[in-house]
Amino acid sequence: MATHPTAAEQPDNTAVRTALWRAAHLRLDPPPHVLEDEIGLRIADPGDDWLRRPDMDPDTTRGFRASIVARARFIEDLIAEQAGRGITQYVILGAGLDTFAQRRPEVACRLQIFEIDQPGPQAWKRRRLAELGLGIPDGLHLVPVDFEAHEDWLQKLTESGFDPGRPAVVVSTGVTMYLTKEATAATLRQVAGLAPGSLLALTFLLPPELIDAADRPGLRRSKEGAQASGTPFISFYAPDEMLAATREAGFADVRHVSGASLADRYFADRPDGLRPSSGEDLVLATA
Repeated sequence: MATHPTAAEQPDNTAVRTALWRAAHLRLDPPPHVLEDEIGLRIADPGDDWLRRPDMDPDTTRGFRASIVARARFIEDLIAEQAGRGITQYVILGAGLDTFAQRRPEVACRLQIFEIDQPGPQAWKRRRLAELGLGIPDGLHLVPVDFEAHEDWLQKLTESGFDPGRPAVVVSTGVTMYLTKEATAATLRQVAGLAPGSLLALTFLLPPELIDAADRPGLRRSKEGAQASGTPFISFYAPDEMLAATREAGFADVRHVSGASLADRYFADRPDGLRPSSGEDLVLATA
């Protein structure tokens, strides 16, 4: 008898939505495309009518779709730059349906990539990669960490071949809003303790009063949807608060990257007017 995966063995709803928005950018928005990723769509396998999902609405989710591809493009440019400078380890916290290793082999071949995620969803992703014939490249390490059981992700990472004595790029996108501020502070301290020269790129959600008024209804809908999915938004940060938390964790150099700066970088002068919604910024920190 065929068995169906339990909820714990399936990808997180937010991970699937992110993958689908990246693919929707190619289907709904005219060139030039900021990011080209349909592998995540293939992994998610959402069915032929996925573009009819309410959370894929071409108009109401336009800014979110642009935000997702903007942050992904920024991270990929950052990884390529750091690989060019000799960093050889790339850690993705809460990897979800990340497809960098599959789409960017010319950069990935110079790196040891460590994807950290919950055991069930990661095992599901491993199966899907095999079913699609993509497999696991030699330099890609899928590291299951049961955060709910308070497993030490850094210990699990080291057991998977990560060298804490060598610098790394550590990336966490779309995660901090689901964590307590204490949990994020603990992660910041762990990353700050890595080898000198290690770089952290972390996204965070701004409180509603700091985002453009036109984007507040969309944020409210996202917050309500996250609550209904069982993954509520619980932490928002003003930029100064996140910068202070990052410095307090022990980072030597800290920089704020606004969502507006990504919009200017990747979406300037588009004839269709596509532009990321406000509400998510990044911090870059060097140990």
